[in-house]
Amino acid sequence: MVTRLGRIEGLLGRRLDNVTYSEIANLVGNAEAAENEDLDYKQAHYATDDRGKEELAKDMAAFANHTGGLLVLGMAEAKGVPSKVFDVDLDDSHLRHIRQVIAACTAPPVRYEAIPIPKPGSSGTGFLLLAVPRSPYGPHAVTARPTRLTTDALRYPRRGGSKTEWLTETDVATAYRARFTAAVERDQRMTFVEEEIVDALVSRTTPHLITTLVPEQAGDMVIDSDRFARYEQELLATQLFPGQGSRNFGRVSVGPRRLIVTEGSGRRSARAELHRDGSASIAIPLHARVLLNEDEEEQMLTAEPGEVVYPLLAALPFLAVHARDRAAASGPAHARVALVADMAVHPTQARYLDLSRPEPVPFRVDRVDPGSGRRLPLAPEPCNYATAHAGVLLDDLADLNCGLLQATAALADELLQAYGYPETGLITRFGELRPHLFSQRNSGAVSQWARERGLL
Repeated sequence: MVTRLGRIEGLLGRRLDNVTYSEIANLVGNAEAAENEDLDYKQAHYATDDRGKEELAKDMAAFANHTGGLLVLGMAEAKGVPSKVFDVDLDDSHLRHIRQVIAACTAPPVRYEAIPIPKPGSSGTGFLLLAVPRSPYGPHAVTARPTRLTTDALRYPRRGGSKTEWLTETDVATAYRARFTAAVERDQRMTFVEEEIVDALVSRTTPHLITTLVPEQAGDMVIDSDRFARYEQELLATQLFPGQGSRNFGRVSVGPRRLIVTEGSGRRSARAELHRDGSASIAIPLHARVLLNEDEEEQMLTAEPGEVVYPLLAALPFLAVHARDRAAASGPAHARVALVADMAVHPTQARYLDLSRPEPVPFRVDRVDPGSGRRLPLAPEPCNYATAHAGVLLDDLADLNCGLLQATAALADELLQAYGYPETGLITRFGELRPHLFSQRNSGAVSQWARERGLL
């Protein structure tokens, strides 16, 4: 995860994970880099005693409870303006101590990112950046042992200008209400975004994988003529499926507060809806085999596990890139994947009754014996609708790193449990990719893509 802090990135001229030692050192004497509600400096590491633990927990929670921010260790300040460099140790013991303090002394634990910036020629010392995104789980309390008696602090800090202030009882109650309201609103948003794409494809009667993503902190994609031209160019050049070098989208159009992206007009083409707030959904048809009965009628549809996991591996980064790079959302997001044998079996379609529509064909996910080619069902009963949920990090998905593999594994394992699989085995929960276990149609593409990304 790379924490995105817009004002500070503008000050430094680049993302935090790319900043150099000299760029931090050059902040000395720069009044524009003075301590603010999103920026703080510490000359040295926090002390390891109770007071040091309390101060560290307070400073981190204060950022999380406000707009997020950056704590720079290794820089002294004079009246808030960075004044002198004091390199700090970047060894594992200090990083481990910080992790332990945050885990033990904030509730819920504050999410943060530690970014060591070594001094050239001296890898053991330099600046340590602690980047804290604005938290959707606030308010975060300080649970460290109090070292000073106070009568007005409820132990919930937040930044107020360049200082820390404490939330009042009313502030805390309001923040808790906002937390729970936001969770409900995200769930409702997820349902709405998924339902919209199902409604658009409701006439389809073949199996589809529908992947939906909603950022915890909404973004805002501007749609106007100039930007639409850029979005269209980007999306038409996007290769949806990793390692294939083909299967580009064919059309981009504007819908209500969204972009609509389609492969083509056929019933076997993918469709994506990319909303202004960074939410997005994509429906990808699955490659399924038709099993016929004695009367040559469709008796069963089956797909291999790799034909489910592969489109999921393609969908997640596609949606994350939209949320992060077009809508400027960052940090955590919620992902949901649904497998439908027929759009009519999606729960949102239960309120409609179409007597002219044929009954959905039963659907299974079956392994295939590589020697005989025979299908090996793990669950004798078909399942025409299954779903899975996971929390993800946008940067992990968009940057195509091990975090993408871990998120794909978590969703795929839960999804295919409906078909008798304890786990798919194609990707482990630790992000180990096994291309040879994918289907014959896509194992080569997965292997090539993984080698190019350094994931094998």
